[in-house]
Amino acid sequence: MRARDAREPHRAATPLELLFDLCFVVAVAQAAAGLHHAVAENHTGEGLVGFLMVFFAIWWAWMNFTWFASAFDTDDGPYRLTTLVQIAGSLVVAAGIERAFDGDFRVIIIGYVVMRLAMVTQWLRAARSDVDCRPTSLRYAAGIVLAQLCWVGWLFLPAAWQLPAFLVFVLLELATPVIAERAHGTSYHRHHIAERYGLFTIIVLGETILSSTNAFREAIAEGHVADLVSLAVAALVIVFSLWWLYFDQPGHVRLTTLRASLNWGYGHYVIFASLAALGAGIEVAVDYDTHTAHIGGVATALATTIPVALFLLSVWVLHVGVRNECRPIAIGFPVAAVLVLLSTFSPAPIHFTAGVCALLVLTVVLATRGHPVEENA
Repeated sequence: MRARDAREPHRAATPLELLFDLCFVVAVAQAAAGLHHAVAENHTGEGLVGFLMVFFAIWWAWMNFTWFASAFDTDDGPYRLTTLVQIAGSLVVAAGIERAFDGDFRVIIIGYVVMRLAMVTQWLRAARSDVDCRPTSLRYAAGIVLAQLCWVGWLFLPAAWQLPAFLVFVLLELATPVIAERAHGTSYHRHHIAERYGLFTIIVLGETILSSTNAFREAIAEGHVADLVSLAVAALVIVFSLWWLYFDQPGHVRLTTLRASLNWGYGHYVIFASLAALGAGIEVAVDYDTHTAHIGGVATALATTIPVALFLLSVWVLHVGVRNECRPIAIGFPVAAVLVLLSTFSPAPIHFTAGVCALLVLTVVLATRGHPVEENA
């Protein structure tokens, strides 16, 4: 298993990577469903904490596989089998998410450790085969093993210690690539990385559409057709607008240095989590309009407006650039995020949010007319 050429032409996602993403989105769907039920039952605080915790396990395992595969993907038998083990671990995580929202993380920890230890075997293969990258690979393997020991021990901590310990162990996980890459940077392919992140963004958006559609279908079956037509249209406008805004700028142009790449890769936690939370928010809005939610109008609106605002701010920072030379775009994203949050207190918050997102898309289109992006930059 030797490092791939970072300048390899036509580097595209493999069928195995697509299967990996598809199976991981099962866990994303379960996390969004747990958040939806918690918010609708007016347990927002506990539900949000649980969602952010389980989503870290999903995102971090996905991210580590993605960057490794970009640098070392050989697609041979052992590599495929190890990846399938990771997929199995993601399904175990998905099976344990409902329990995690009730405070029982044992199943999730089991699935997560399976995924991460499978990743250790990949790094050890890389260490054995690639002499130049051996110190880096061994650092990755050691860091992952240490973190897994911490997560297993986390299950036995008193309840009052678990959240602070969780944050410490997350920092340990995040620090592993930073420390490992100092030895010898891995040869990730920036176009391939950008494509992989874009594909996962599409899949999470698809999950948002699916969960929202199911909520609308159930409500319509109960006779709430007239109440939901405009809400469904507004939800679609939001999702389509967010897709447009994410893919308007190519991500690979931001992956110029290791630091920039880490910031870009880590920052996508907010993008992915906000999209998953958006699906939950739209479902809560359906519950509210059909009088089945146990929360007020402002709380219902916030379940949608906060994820949308976070998404816009994240795309602004990661894709557009705070100092983008096109001022209407550089200014438009944060202004739109503020307007989305203010729409929480409007008579029709979801509809106002949809209008703001559509106007931002229009702004981007007009501002970039005649200035095509250099795709090969």
